[in-house]
Order: sequence, then structure tokens, then C-alpha cells
Amino acid sequence: MTHADLIIRNARIMTMDDACPWAESLAVSGNVVIAVGSTDEVGNLAGPATRTIDAGGASVLPGFIESHLHIFSGAASLSRLDLTGVEGKDALRNAVMNWSARQPDGIIFANQAHYTILGSGPITRQMLDEACPDRPFAMMAPDSHTAWANTSALAAAGILNGRQINPGSEIVMAADGTASGELRETDAFAPVIAMTENQGREALGYTTARNPVLAPTRSQRAADIMTLQQGIEYCASLGITSMHNMDGNLYQCELLQDIHQAGGLDCRIEVPFHYKNDKQLSDLEEAEHMRRTWSSDHLWCNRVKLFMDGVLDSGTAFVLDGYPDDPSSTGDPLFSAEEFNDIASQCDSRGFQIAVHAIGDAAVRRTLDGYQAARKINGNRDSRHRIEHIEIIDEADIKRFAELGVIASMQPLHALGTGSYPMEPTRSKIGDAKLARAFAWNTLRNAGASLCFASDWPVSPVDPLASIKAAMTREKLHPSHPDQRQSLHQAVHGYTAGGAYAEFNENRKGTLKAG
Repeated sequence: MTHADLIIRNARIMTMDDACPWAESLAVSGNVVIAVGSTDEVGNLAGPATRTIDAGGASVLPGFIESHLHIFSGAASLSRLDLTGVEGKDALRNAVMNWSARQPDGIIFANQAHYTILGSGPITRQMLDEACPDRPFAMMAPDSHTAWANTSALAAAGILNGRQINPGSEIVMAADGTASGELRETDAFAPVIAMTENQGREALGYTTARNPVLAPTRSQRAADIMTLQQGIEYCASLGITSMHNMDGNLYQCELLQDIHQAGGLDCRIEVPFHYKNDKQLSDLEEAEHMRRTWSSDHLWCNRVKLFMDGVLDSGTAFVLDGYPDDPSSTGDPLFSAEEFNDIASQCDSRGFQIAVHAIGDAAVRRTLDGYQAARKINGNRDSRHRIEHIEIIDEADIKRFAELGVIASMQPLHALGTGSYPMEPTRSKIGDAKLARAFAWNTLRNAGASLCFASDWPVSPVDPLASIKAAMTREKLHPSHPDQRQSLHQAVHGYTAGGAYAEFNENRKGTLKAG
């Protein structure tokens, strides 16, 4: 008889195994669970060298799988000014002054600055000059798609008078011909991020999807490794054992490989090839190189990530029928239908999983159309392509997730009704006509879609328990709306078995059962 190396007994084990949802004890041999059941049943596997842990009735869960985060940017955010809960110019000025006293050098870069932090109108550089008149200051919206910078930061970044940027991004200009202070999307705020401690290297996998133009020095590389490792350790401390990174480049993979070789990669990490709208199909050779180079259990690359649109709050999400406050505007798709169909078909033919950021209902439809086109050209396979966010969806597209085998990757803390963020301007941007199909977790699940949950860190706190709570306690915005609340089992499933399925590892992780 095989004796267990480890037995956990007297526990409340949530297995995520439908055949045995709850258990008292489990046994592990090597890296494999060999038994789950009652304390008496599993206790028979104890041997002289078995380590036994009496859980004292505590809960035991599968390791959490964070299915959508930006690990390098999230790690960097741990050492930045956090504006969560800050509202009004006096509170902002005090937060900046207190931070400046502790961190006297360089740019002050803040996270979690909500769109209404200074009221309902546009945020300008002059407003930020009042909060921080004597040094560069910038702050990022919670969705990481809009930043605002004061005059000093804009001048230091070389964009006070604007500059040419790629489609889909915008340096908002004021009537006097200078930058207003609002920077929409990655190409607009990349020069400001380049002024931060890691000089923007932490964001390259997101902003440019390319490697540093100048090779980092030894000390810079060491600083980047330290930043990444601190972020990984923080995630591991919250029970996260695997993560799906949502931006990537060769440099980030190299840093993670160095951490792994030094024994410090406490979480398993999948890194994608980020296909931005300035890339060509020939660039998929780099994705092939990443897949060949990194294919271990702890670090692997087999996914292509794209952005189809922006976000609702800034009006850059791609929507059907226009925005309620501006019916002539539908937002900006980053790929035409023809472009995305070609990209999806090429990626699919090479065996890559595809994950697309699509927030607006038009972006969701265009992505589904591309996946359908890929299936028509390449034939049906177990592709498990994904759509990230799906903040609004048209009724006609709900059933297509199950029909095409597309995974709905959603973020509970982003949803209206969870109390995580202010209602406005998101609610008004969605409009009453579409609100019932916003953040439609149960609607998609009931239509047969597979779901996984995540935080999108640093957009939302990476703690899985915060997301699980939000998923279970979400309130309806109108009595007629469907109830999208999740049961405990559904919420935890999204962070365990659902994430394992999304990474093709449902037979190895995400559940606690023999084998």
C-alpha cells in the first residue's frame, strides 16, 4: 500500500469535485492527491514517515487560480500612492503631500484615481497642478485605461504639446493647443509611465508589447526582478498558486525565468504574446518562439492576447447603437472585422489559445465573429478561446459562447452593484436599456458558457476572497434585472476549477480529488 507523505485531517474541505463536494481529510503523495474522504478513510494511508496536519475544522480549498492579471504592473503598484477612497481636491492634495514627504524624489505616480475623484467634470492638468505644484504627478484610473498628469509631468514626458500616437489612444488636447492632462489608452500615457521607478519596463508588455529599447543595466534588471518577485510573493500569500498574465514580452519572460531558476517563482505563470494593432501576422513567429522557449509547469506561453476596445468610462469601449450620452459615438474598435478574422484564423491554425479584451457589446460580437470565422476555416477543435471582461453583451450573442466553446473570463469586483467602485460614470455609459445585460455572470452560465473569475490586478485588489465576496453579494440595480449573484460554490469554482479549465489543466489542478 502507498503511504501518504501528507495527510490533512479534521478539515472542512471544499473539493470542487461534483462527486464529492465536501470532505474531512485528504492525503498527498509526492505532488498528487491520492485520497479524499472521511478522516477514518484517509487515515488508513498514514505511514511512519507521514506528516499529519490537524486542521481543527479550518477550511481547505484548491489553490486559487487568478485568471486575469498584469503581474509586473501589479507588483509595481505595491510601492505607489494608492488613492482608493480619496475624493475631492482637498483629500487629493493631502494624500499627495503626505506621500511627497515620504518620497521626495522623482515623479509621484498614483493608482486607483476614479474618474469622479475631483467631481463629475473632466480632470485637467491645472487641477492636478493644485494638488502637486512643484514636481511631476500623474494618476491612473482603476481600469488602467486612462491617466491624468499635471503640467510638470506632461512637460517632462515630452507630451505637453501632444505627439503622434497610434490609433485607439489619445492625448486629449485643450482649446489652447496644449495637452489637457487626460491621457487615454496605452500609447498616450506610456511616456509618463516611463518616468516611474522601473522606467516603464513594468508596463511594456501592456503598452508596446515590445522589449526595452535600451538593454537594462545589471542594476535595472535586478530592480525589475525584485519588483516582480515581491508581487509574486504577495499573490502567493493570498492563496494564489497559478496566474494567467494578460500582457507579455520576451523581457518579462526572461525575468520570470531568472526568478524560477533561483527558486523564487512561488506561483505558476502563463505569459501571452501580446498582439497589438500595430503588429503584423508575421510577428506571430515571436509567439512561436515564446512557446518553444517557455513550456515548463511553472512558466509557459501558449496564448495570444489582444485588445478589441477600451473601456466604458472614457467612451472607448466599442458598443452597438452608440452611447446614451452621445449616440453618434460607438467607441473605437482596435481591429476591423477583416483584420481580426485573419488574426484569429492564423492564431487558431497554429494551435494558440486566444484571449481578447472586449468590454462593449460590439467588441464582444466582433470577437465571437472572429472565433466563428477561425472555426469555419480551420475546423472545430478544443480551442477554449476566451473573451475578457464582457461588461455588456447583446441578447443575440449570449448563446454563442457555449456554441463556440468560448470561455467568459470575468471580474466580479468590476461589476456595478458590488460597491467596489462608484456607479458613475459607468452606469450612464451603459444606459438603462442595456443595464440588465451588464456583467451577466449567471445569464452566460445558464446559457452553457464556462466562466473563470479574476481581478485584473492592479485594476482591482488581487485578493481572491474580495472577488468571491463581491460575486456572492452583488445587488440588483433594478428589481426586473436577472439575479447575477453567485453561490459560494460558483464563486469559488470561478477561482479554481474554472481557471484550471481555462488553461487546459482541469485534470491537474483546480479540484481536490484522487489523481
